[in-house]
Amino acid sequence: MNTKIETVATSAVGINSEGMTRYLASRVIIITLLLGGASVLYWQGQAVFTAAPLFFSLFGLSYFQALVSLFLLRWVRKTAVFTQLQLVWDLLFVAALIVATGGRESVFSFAFLLVIVSASLLLNRRETFFAASSAVILYGGLLDLEYFGYLGWFDLAEGGAPGPYIYAVFVHTTAFLLTALLSGALTERWRRSEERLQRKQIDYEELARLNQTIMAHMSSGLLMLSRTGRVRSINRSAAEILGVSLEDVYDSPVARVLPDLPLIIDGRYNIVNRAEGVLHKEDGNVSILGYAATPVSDRNGEDLGLLVTFQDLTGLKQIEAELQRADRLAAVGRLASGMAHEIRNPLASISGSVQLLLEGHAVADEDRHLMSIVVREADRLSALLTDFLLFARPKPPDPEELDVSLVVDELAELLNADSRFARIQVEKDCSRGTMIKLDRSQIRQALWDLAINAAEAMKGEGILHIGVPVGEPCLYVEDSGPGVSEGIRHQVFDPFFSTKEKGTGLGLATVYSIVEGHGGTIRIKSGESGGARFELCFAENNREA
Repeated sequence: MNTKIETVATSAVGINSEGMTRYLASRVIIITLLLGGASVLYWQGQAVFTAAPLFFSLFGLSYFQALVSLFLLRWVRKTAVFTQLQLVWDLLFVAALIVATGGRESVFSFAFLLVIVSASLLLNRRETFFAASSAVILYGGLLDLEYFGYLGWFDLAEGGAPGPYIYAVFVHTTAFLLTALLSGALTERWRRSEERLQRKQIDYEELARLNQTIMAHMSSGLLMLSRTGRVRSINRSAAEILGVSLEDVYDSPVARVLPDLPLIIDGRYNIVNRAEGVLHKEDGNVSILGYAATPVSDRNGEDLGLLVTFQDLTGLKQIEAELQRADRLAAVGRLASGMAHEIRNPLASISGSVQLLLEGHAVADEDRHLMSIVVREADRLSALLTDFLLFARPKPPDPEELDVSLVVDELAELLNADSRFARIQVEKDCSRGTMIKLDRSQIRQALWDLAINAAEAMKGEGILHIGVPVGEPCLYVEDSGPGVSEGIRHQVFDPFFSTKEKGTGLGLATVYSIVEGHGGTIRIKSGESGGARFELCFAENNREA
């Protein structure tokens, strides 16, 4: 921007090649009109020149000089010197023209005024006065030479009364200097106005570029709608969030881009300060958008359209859900630490007492059967309390560098030995040497719980995949069961939430607690075979290859 302003300031006292080209072209037009018109009058006998050969020689010479100047202009580097030389030529040309057309009686003396005005446009004020002074000297010198008879060769009469000569010099001197003064002042004001205008134009251009840069780097999406609800502009963040480009959606109805947001209702703007909506993308994913809509007007108050700003809140909503889940788990943990012991101690007393009664010989068979049910259910309740305590008060992980393929091998052996997996095909998908820093026993417990959950979902028959994605510090368990619907994916890790008839709802909650203790995340996806895919992902700094 500063460079542009300096260029404008420099051009105010000089002229560039383009301006000089216009000046030379304008001079050719003026010469054609003046000399061409005078030539026509001469040939018709309505004008008499004292030196007709000189006049027509000047006519041809002027065109020749203009052509040479235009030809040399492309190689000119010092335009100021070139401009001064052109004005010197113009002054001499006008002086010769006056000599050829009658000297003091010539009608072309006003051409000096054109040269002075041209100087004011091309040069600064001081140099304009130099040009005017040169015109005064040339004109006065010509009349002086004419008066004393030194121009007799050009058929100019000598002698005569000095009064007309003195009067002509006085009038032309006054005209030349006043023209230089007025044209210089006007040109100076014009230059300052042009410079201020150029500065304003430069500021507007800089402001426009700055606004475009800000819009392009904003994290929020910006969408400009016309008064009829059609898309007029979007920034880069909006294109990324919506998964479109301006070329794709320009002049499209807003319902095509944001069909679930009520921005235009009954042909009127729906002004929104803060609201949330959903965005269904073409790939099937659903995003949550936070948006605001406000009308935009120009400085005259004319309606320009509706400006919609929005952000993708999907990640923030997930974090919010995680925090809420953590709060619930903390509350459950505090409750469990007190209630588990209060229940476990009486339960152990009840179970022990019933077992002592069973050892007696006077117990009837029917009573013995009922007591066996009490012992079995007490043991099941004790196991449930153990799982609940493990979930509520997980042991801090003791991580070590593990080749996760070995953990997968161990788990596969355990599953193959379990009768619940007799009709389930266990497949491993991991390469040797994939190192992740984990607690061996806890991760094996998490994978075991996921495998049990998968077996129950497949009802004891199907294919179970256990492995490590290539290039990622993750483990996954994928089954060929019915999968997990979108509506309950945010609930499956809540304690005591289960879709199974006899499920406790603590298995996946325990897995979540273990993964969270390692600083990782757990994701649910749809598997290639249509079942559920649970991915346990850990931070990059936990992995060493």
